[in-house]
Amino acid sequence: MPKYEFAIFNEKVRAAVKEGDSFPGYEDSWADMHYIEAAGTVVDMARATIDRQYPARHGFVVDHFTEVEPDG
Repeated sequence: MPKYEFAIFNEKVRAAVKEGDSFPGYEDSWADMHYIEAAGTVVDMARATIDRQYPARHGFVVDHFTEVEPDG
């Protein structure tokens, strides 16, 4: 099954950190890009997994994604 790497940050955390604050419930590191892998037979399935784990309603933004090449 193909794997995809999603670049994700949290816009609420990013805005708070920019003002010198922290956003409750999340580490300040979420102001920066995190790279999270998800698998799916198609990218939309992998994206659905990411959207469930990192919902937009909580401030998460998927900046971009790439398909991860299999080892070997």
